[in-house]
Formats: sequence, structure tokens, C-alpha cells
Amino acid sequence: MIRFEGLGKSYGDLVAVDRITFEIEAGRVFGFIGRNGAGKTTTIKMMMGLLEPTTGTAVLGGHDIRTSPREAKAITGYLPDHPYLYDKLTGRELLHFVAGLYGVAPREREERADELLRDFALEDRAGELTETYSHGMKQRLALAGALIHRPRILVLDEPMVGLDPQGALDLRRLLARLASEGVTIFLSTHSLPVAEALCDSIGVLDHGRLIALGTLDDLRGRATTSGNGEQDGAHPVRTGEVAAGSLEAIFLDLVGAADGQW
Repeated sequence: MIRFEGLGKSYGDLVAVDRITFEIEAGRVFGFIGRNGAGKTTTIKMMMGLLEPTTGTAVLGGHDIRTSPREAKAITGYLPDHPYLYDKLTGRELLHFVAGLYGVAPREREERADELLRDFALEDRAGELTETYSHGMKQRLALAGALIHRPRILVLDEPMVGLDPQGALDLRRLLARLASEGVTIFLSTHSLPVAEALCDSIGVLDHGRLIALGTLDDLRGRATTSGNGEQDGAHPVRTGEVAAGSLEAIFLDLVGAADGQW
């Protein structure tokens, strides 16, 4: 379970995240969407204890990230938007290193690394330095590292970046499986078809404010346009460019950005 309690971040007069409050049930896939600069990554960095909030807090699996950061991080896997890997470690060595940080026992560490290297199609390159990996391979290895300790919560910031179509499909299948096993997944993504296909609920962030929250049907009800294709204060959605009723169309209605520019 993930809970945000008035979580906010300001830089002087600039409000990057505006006191957001909501809850994600255990075992759910939550999609976090918004235009570039909306505050998504800032929100994630605060919930992961990498950035000090101005107000409020985030609670991960019952652990307040501000008062119990060690306990919160111990049950959480995190894939940042730009993951950092140690270039002079092999893929296998990196997974062993990360497992050690999480206190995974040596025998389980070996078995878990083998399992993840196989699942992410990295087994043949496991003994090579990560500096030789392609961007997509590095992305897959970083995700494997986030899963090495079998987290109850998984936080992903743009995980599809750099993945080829097969890799993206494999990731979608993996996330669906993890959710079925009870893992709570927080997915920030610009890939709206992925969010539409995977997520039980979706939050839309705009200028740091949570402007919509709910299931796809909930959001579709809020974004229903009038007969002339316009909603109060919003630009018309040009249905020749996006599929009516899709998450993309809903998003454009909600943020009033019919030009589709993020």
C-alpha cells in the first residue's frame, strides 16, 4: 500500500508539487501521467526519500519515508528515469552488489541473480562489463536490480524508455504478473497505451496538482466532451488524431492540451 499525505514541494514561489493526498491499494498497478515538467519525477523522488518534501509525507507499506526511511526502502524497488550502473562491474556482479545492499543472503543472492538474468534475457552477457551493454540492456539490468530483494512495492519512472518492442512487451507481462502476486506498482509513464492496458487506476498531474484520479472509466466520465467537441475551459479533442475514449483523448481533455504536446 502507498499513501500520500499532503505531499508537496516548493522552491520559493514555485510550487512543483501541490500537497497531493491519495492512496493506492496493495497489489494494484497505479499509472501516474502528466506533461513534461508536471512534477511526476519530483513526486517520486520525495516518496523514495531522495528529496525532502516541503509539506506532508509518503507512506510505503505502512512505513513513513520521512521517519522510517530504512524500513520503507527495504520493501521497495525503484527504477529511476536515468538509472546509474557501475560501468566496471559485470551484470552479475552488479546484481550481487545490489542484493548485498538489501541484505539478501549469499545463497539466495546467487539463485535470484540467475533467475533475473534469465528472465531479462541477459544470461549470455552476465559476465561482461555493463559499460558494453546497450541502453535497453542497461534498462533491463537496472530493473532486475530493483527486483533482486523481492520488493512488496515497485516504483518505476519511465521504465519503457530504451526498450525495443519485445522488451516492452516482456515488461508489460512482468508487471502484470507481479501485480497478480500482490506487488503494488507505481508506474510513471508517457506511454499512455501501456498505462491504459495495465493500470487499475490512474492519476493525472498537471502543474504539480493532481487534477484527476480514478479508474479509466472514472476519468472517461470526467473528460466527456459536449456535442461540439469542447469541455468547459478545455480545447476540443481532435478525434481524427486520437481514438475517442482512449486514455490519450481523456488526458488531452483533462489538461486542455489538444495539440498533444507534452
